[in-house]
Order: sequence, then C-alpha cells, then structure tokens
Amino acid sequence: MRGRLVEPLPGRPALIRPDELLTSSPEAVGRWARETAAAGGVHHVRLSPGVDVVDLTAALRDRGHVASPNHVLLGQPLLFGGPGGMPVPARAVPYEPGEPWDVTVAVLDTGLAPHPWMARWYRDEVADTPDADGDGVLDEQAGHGTFVAGLILRRAPGVALRAVRLLDSHGVSDEAALLRALARLRRERVHVVNLSLGGHTFDDRPPVGLAETLAAFPAVVACAGNTASSRPFWPAALPRVVAVAALDGDGRASFSAYGPWVDACAPGVGLTSSFLDHAEFHGYARWSGTSFAAAGVTGALARLCRDVPPAEAVRRLLREGRQIPDLGVAVAVDR
Repeated sequence: MRGRLVEPLPGRPALIRPDELLTSSPEAVGRWARETAAAGGVHHVRLSPGVDVVDLTAALRDRGHVASPNHVLLGQPLLFGGPGGMPVPARAVPYEPGEPWDVTVAVLDTGLAPHPWMARWYRDEVADTPDADGDGVLDEQAGHGTFVAGLILRRAPGVALRAVRLLDSHGVSDEAALLRALARLRRERVHVVNLSLGGHTFDDRPPVGLAETLAAFPAVVACAGNTASSRPFWPAALPRVVAVAALDGDGRASFSAYGPWVDACAPGVGLTSSFLDHAEFHGYARWSGTSFAAAGVTGALARLCRDVPPAEAVRRLLREGRQIPDLGVAVAVDR
C-alpha cells in the first residue's frame, strides 16, 4: 500500500501512512493509540481508525510536542513525476572486483539479487524480489537495489557492501521503517550510506528525527528525486546529506529535481548496471533516475574514503569539479 495522498499546502502533495504518527510524546496521544514502538529517537504510534493524522499533528505541535505523519518514501517517486519508462534489458557490462578495501557502503533499498557481482554480499534475507504479487509482471521497482549496488561496485570495485532491504519490490517504504533500519545500522562500521529513495513531507519541513539519526554516520548520499522541481525532497535536502541530481549530457535531466539544497550531480540517464535474471532480463538492465546518479556519487565518494576519512572525502568531493547552478558540483563518473 502506497499510502494516502494529502495536500495541506496547495499544489504540494505528500504521501502518508493512514493512522500512523511519529512523535516525541506518545503519552500525549495515548487515548488514540493502538500501538506504540520506538523508531530511532522518536516513537511510531499506530492510531485508532478514523483519526485525522494531519489535524492531530497540528494540535500536538500547538502544545509544544514534536509530531508528524509517517510519510511514505519511494525508490523512484513516479507519483510526483520522473522517467516514464521501466528498466529495459541490456547487454552485460564489465566489472572486476579487485582487492578489498577497508571501506563499507550501506545500501538501503530493495535488496540484492543473486547476481555474480553480488556473490560476496547476497543473503536470502536481503533477496531482491522480482514479482511479489505473483501477477507474472516484473514489479515496478524490482531490481532497484541490485541496479544501485552494481553502479556503486563498478565505481568502487573494492568496497564492501552492506545491503538492507528497506523498500518493497514496488519501491515503497516509510520514515518509521527507515529510522528503525538506521538505528540498527548504527551498531556497525559503515563509512557511507546510500539512500536512493525519498519523498516530500506534508509541510515541507524536515522529517522528524531523521537528521539526528543520520548524524551517526560519517557520510550520507541521497537522490534529489525525480520531481522536476525545486521542492525539497527528503532525506536529500537535509543539511548533512549529499543531495544528488541527475545529468543528461552536460545539463539537468528533464526529470531531475534541482535547487539550492542540491549538492552534486552525476549522469542519470540510460545507465547500465546489474539487474535481475527474470523473463527478458538476463542479469543486466538500462535505467534512468536520480537514484542512479546518487549511486554514482556514492561510488566516487567511497573511492576517496580509501585515502581520507569520510567527512574529508565529502569536503573534497564537493569542492572539486564544475559548479552548476541549482545542481551543485558535477561529479565525473563512468557510464
């Protein structure tokens, strides 16, 4: 279920989970709560059916509490615009793993396929599912995580991958799930986090608790979104996150978000990477999106992390290269 579309700000829609709230004060919603659980540094509250989450959020904020709906996050935000096509089959492309580096990249996405490139990192619990609903058609975001991981590996062939299956095969998750996944990941040694996902918030404010949770990681890269607009897209628009737009040739891809909150850009049109072995696909595909531009930047950042700490690697990445207004630094990566 993708969620419910709300539009408190005219012309600025957002997707939320019906009857779900994130708050710092679960006791303030006790009489409406069916279930409460920790989600990072906040609480995820499932509400009684029929409660208007947007109205309840406003009431809680008026009383000084931190509160927000639980927003839906998408791997490719097609609801808000974006590349009109699905992935298409492609021929195999070269990849040489090389010697292992002491650099770990966490990829929170749809998981991994048992692709030859992923042999060291694939586990059954992170399996990238081709057709979860069993309708005989490849799910719309199936293979997204495998594609992203392959782009990272091609640009950083010695990196260690830490795959987390956060999105379902339709590319859908939410803020509470992301906060929980990041809280678990904080116990591990991760140099770069790749988040090729995101969404809008109902009030265009930063998501509750996410900046504080991401602060535990030395470097975070996120896609700027396929929205063709300057509206902030989260988590990319958070200050410590490297927000990545997509280039088509030397200019902005028509679907890519842009704006002063975007930090970097990289090729994002017609990229080829690892994919599922399903129906007409034989392990490789060609696809477009800011998700994949972000993966290219993550790979470039991981290469820098071989020589310098991640925070310094981010600084170097963002001060080198051609600056493009509203798109940030153009990061050179191979297609």
